[in-house]
Amino acid sequence: MGLPDSAIRESLERIESAFKTNGYKFPRTKLVINLAPADIRKSGTAFDLPIAIGILAASGQLTNVEDLQKYLLMGELSLDGCIRSIRGALPIALQAKKDGFNGVILPKENTSEAALIQSIAIIGAAHLNEVVALFNNQHAIKKIVKNYCPLEQEEMNTAVELKETVIGQELAKRALEIAAAGGHHLLLYGAPGAGKTMLARRLSQLLPKLSYPEAIETSLIHSAAGQGIHSQLVNRKRPFRDPHHSISDAGLIGGGRNLQPGEISLAHHGVLFLDELPEFRRNVLEALRQPLEERCIVLARAGQTCHYPCSFLLVAAMNPCPCRYYGHPTINCTCTIGMIQRYKHRISGPLLDRIDLHVEVKPVGSAELIHTVTPENSTLVATIAKIKRAREIQMQRWNKIAAHSFNAQASGQLIRTVSKVETEGLKILEKAAIKFGYSARVVDRLFKVARTIADLEEQTAILPGHFAEAIQFRNNS
Repeated sequence: MGLPDSAIRESLERIESAFKTNGYKFPRTKLVINLAPADIRKSGTAFDLPIAIGILAASGQLTNVEDLQKYLLMGELSLDGCIRSIRGALPIALQAKKDGFNGVILPKENTSEAALIQSIAIIGAAHLNEVVALFNNQHAIKKIVKNYCPLEQEEMNTAVELKETVIGQELAKRALEIAAAGGHHLLLYGAPGAGKTMLARRLSQLLPKLSYPEAIETSLIHSAAGQGIHSQLVNRKRPFRDPHHSISDAGLIGGGRNLQPGEISLAHHGVLFLDELPEFRRNVLEALRQPLEERCIVLARAGQTCHYPCSFLLVAAMNPCPCRYYGHPTINCTCTIGMIQRYKHRISGPLLDRIDLHVEVKPVGSAELIHTVTPENSTLVATIAKIKRAREIQMQRWNKIAAHSFNAQASGQLIRTVSKVETEGLKILEKAAIKFGYSARVVDRLFKVARTIADLEEQTAILPGHFAEAIQFRNNS
């Protein structure tokens, strides 16, 4: 009782079979199992193990019942008593630590995931008999997995990880540098084969590695979604998500019957890459508006509400027209003006306003591709060090303001409050706003981008040249 779903109601069948297989007695009296609090719906098979141990304890088949109060148990039982993996082991271990438990008993497959939480014992069990032996004082079978923290390993040389070298595209490379330093959203558009996808994947490699709190927060979301902890998260690499354009709005922002996190939450503290942006359904793209601003998503269904963080860096790529060759230096475009306008209008103006940097990626000539020597890693190392230094400057600036780590999270007014802005720079911004009809949101974002450019140059004040470069990345489209 207590609003269980069908998987929980079927658990008694699995438990009874496991008891018969391993020689335990299943009570033949009326059996009431209360799942409290009774007004919250429960789902999943992770309740099998605690229900089974509770039945054994209540029927007097365990000798050390007092220790049950010290441990949190979760796991799915098979018909022969084997314990199968569950989803959400990491948040379960974290909550157990907050609630003061001595340890957590989980399926052995989930121990490496839960062991990321420090200062609590993680006990891995592969069979019901091992858990029974633990509470019958048979210490020879007791196996405690010691906590470890691979997330605190020393950083590897990031330049070695940059497997794709981009030839040419200096303007796009500069945009990647600014986006990585300040967390600014980026739009890449141009003919196919120009390198948009390669640039987008390169951005995730330029970002600094996850801090321990960031890695834990991101891992909690992946664990709750049933995806476990990816080895890249363990190595402090930021997530990179690139969903197909056929994705639904629930798949992108989250939802479903059990309100699962979507791609924007799985990309938390990382990069969300949307290739072929106009091919996404209109309602899917419009659902991105609020998460891009708030960096969190609140999913509400009948009787349920879930809050998922989604502080991601959006990178979008698109072709300039339906035939893909508008503005190509050597191939003629076959589209009419109306076709081009309808293609661009698939993306709404309010969504484009929320993307800070717009960059045209032009095809690189064959001669340049063939004869260019691969650049040395020293240039990449210098760029990464520059980005890291700019992020450190922002961390020092925003350390006293909650939920602010880099410039893209702040407002333009807040940027002006903490920064010195030269009058000449404001005049340049005013002329551009009048000439191009910038909205208040665009002006606000230009302040953020200019502040990031100043941080890359380690300037305390925002200079006129910083505004000029920021405006350049708004007028490419």
